[in-house]
Amino acid sequence: MKNVIEISQLEKAYGTFKAVQNVSLSIEENKIYGLLGRNGAGKTTLMNMITAQIFPTSGVLKVYGEDPYENAKVLNQICFIKEGQKYPDHFRVIDVLEVSNELFPNWDDAFSRSLIKDFNLPLKRKIKKLSRGMLSTVGIIIGLASRAPLTIFDEPYLGLDAVARGLFYDRLMEDYAEHPRTIILSTHLIDEVSKLLEHILVINDGQLFIDQDADSLRGMAYTVTGNAQKVEAFLAGKETVHREPFGGLLSATVLQSNNHLERQQAAANGLDVTSVSLQQLIVHLTTKKSDQKGESV
Repeated sequence: MKNVIEISQLEKAYGTFKAVQNVSLSIEENKIYGLLGRNGAGKTTLMNMITAQIFPTSGVLKVYGEDPYENAKVLNQICFIKEGQKYPDHFRVIDVLEVSNELFPNWDDAFSRSLIKDFNLPLKRKIKKLSRGMLSTVGIIIGLASRAPLTIFDEPYLGLDAVARGLFYDRLMEDYAEHPRTIILSTHLIDEVSKLLEHILVINDGQLFIDQDADSLRGMAYTVTGNAQKVEAFLAGKETVHREPFGGLLSATVLQSNNHLERQQAAANGLDVTSVSLQQLIVHLTTKKSDQKGESV
């Protein structure tokens, strides 16, 4: 499969602070990626470099095999919906859609009108008078209706309730099935979008921490709970990413080597075993990484 984005040893520094450091990765066409990480981890900086909003300090960045900066051929294939997207105050919703129709070569006006109806968005209302959720909806509609070969959403759901977020996910998957393209979702609501994602990229402290197929991460860990002594005995020789004692009990999250056999062993020892969600796994892994970094200082 062809690579849409190729990055090698990419860095972005602001003085002595490195927002992104030594990142190397590739993003394939027609897949849905999750770009995940804590606030300030470097996700938005990375997206801004990919979309030519800012220049890298060093490293190689190619989008569709070319440097994206001042490259209309490349930029015409990208739709980047940013957190806190700004529009001219005098614009109405209809004005934003009409401009988008001019900007994006693959724009589907009928689809945009259908989405307007789905989300019950007032076409004639001025952008500056929209609620936070409605403003997010405008971005979602542009991102979906643009049908850009590379579509990037940076926290697209802000201000949206659970029903509206669910509608966004449904429309995204329905349209992606009919019109495949490369989609990057940067979000904190990992569990909500986990079923949509085909590949996971996690940025931690400016570095690429996880670059793995989503299926291989799902079920990668489990939590075992029970009598502290029994749990400790069970954990011998196993890699743990989180421990939480309470009273005489211990709960531990284990990176599994053989899920079926280990679960059988835990059950035979009278221990409770529960699955770990993708969000819990990433939180545990990044927290452990940060703790190890602190210990090494």
